[in-house]
Amino acid sequence: MSDSKQDGAGAREPACMLCRRAEADPDMCGDKLQKGGLCAHVFCMFFATLLFQQETDRGGLMGFLPRDLLIAVRRAAQKRCCICGQSGATIMCCRKHCDRWFHLPCTKEGGCVNVYVAPFSSFCPEHRPEQVVEATPEPDTVCLICLEPVEDRKTFTTLVCPTCKRAWFHRDCIQVGALPSAPGHSRCSAAAAGPHSALPVFALQGQALRAGALYFQCPLCRDSGEFPVEMFILGIRVPFRQPTWEDNDAFADLGVRHGQCNARDCLYPGGREEAEERGPWQLLLCSSCAAEGTHRRCSGLRNSTQRWECDSCAGLGTCMSQSPRLQG
Repeated sequence: MSDSKQDGAGAREPACMLCRRAEADPDMCGDKLQKGGLCAHVFCMFFATLLFQQETDRGGLMGFLPRDLLIAVRRAAQKRCCICGQSGATIMCCRKHCDRWFHLPCTKEGGCVNVYVAPFSSFCPEHRPEQVVEATPEPDTVCLICLEPVEDRKTFTTLVCPTCKRAWFHRDCIQVGALPSAPGHSRCSAAAAGPHSALPVFALQGQALRAGALYFQCPLCRDSGEFPVEMFILGIRVPFRQPTWEDNDAFADLGVRHGQCNARDCLYPGGREEAEERGPWQLLLCSSCAAEGTHRRCSGLRNSTQRWECDSCAGLGTCMSQSPRLQG
């Protein structure tokens, strides 16, 4: 790592003044902020030892003052990362009498734990928190998310739900949905899912980042009390925001009412997608699925008819179809 920019002068982006990297995993380090000649990742600032955020965020970066940031940089110049061996380490293990320092981007490779809630504590590999729940996976137990085998015991990379003690998964699967390349482990992907998975893989991959704090729960027993608290302590980052499936009105179509006549021969002069509020050209939706519709006249229904079922639903034995000319 260079002091200013990653990969020397050829790097396009300015480097974070704390971790000295121009590019880093945003899921781990957060967004990179720039202002008034300052540049730092959000979580590099929060986890930096002896760097404190002011009550107001008007000065510096999110309340971290320029003077304090520069002091942290000078202090880090004298500290070597216990993982990569380079200078510039800004994070010290919070265990008393431990003097190990490290860069935030190095923590995953080194097996450190960062707790992404105030007071943003960090632990070296020797002092990191471990699960205390008494549980051992059965033979041939697989990760609920990637369906690849887990280890035969609790480890840093193999976690278990503290509530049901039956849901086993890889740390990286619950966090980001992908495993690093390593002997015995293939990368997580939807292709790895099989017909016997507990839940659809696309709904579980990177569950912590996708679900957010409000919806984060055990993939198996759905516990949303003890489970997320345990994951927080173990260093799983769960953003305090709405789930990603709420972004960009992803489910807006679910609120859209079906709006066309599906009769084989639509008789309305205005076309299948037009209808009137009442009378023979009023559009009736299937009373069972609401996924198909018909004008009264197109299916030979009286003006007094208020309920109607498409051929598909009527064929299930729910009631007699009233649309002999409608194709389901």
